[in-house]
Amino acid sequence: MNPIALMQIKPMFESFSSRHPKFVQFFGYAAKSMGENSLLEISVTDANGQKAVTNIRVSQEDIELIEQLKNLMGK
Repeated sequence: MNPIALMQIKPMFESFSSRHPKFVQFFGYAAKSMGENSLLEISVTDANGQKAVTNIRVSQEDIELIEQLKNLMGK
């Protein structure tokens, strides 16, 4: 992964975190509490009220990816 790209993303993520603190806290909690076979469901509702929903059954590989991402972000 390009370290310069990571340095460019960091201030953007910090700004996002300050605008949406509950969202970031939720993902922090979810990352800690999610285990293998947990169900992760995400929905998005657009400005017209149309809703898109999807879900995944969390695998061990998914957990390993989340751990790697946390390590990358220094969490």
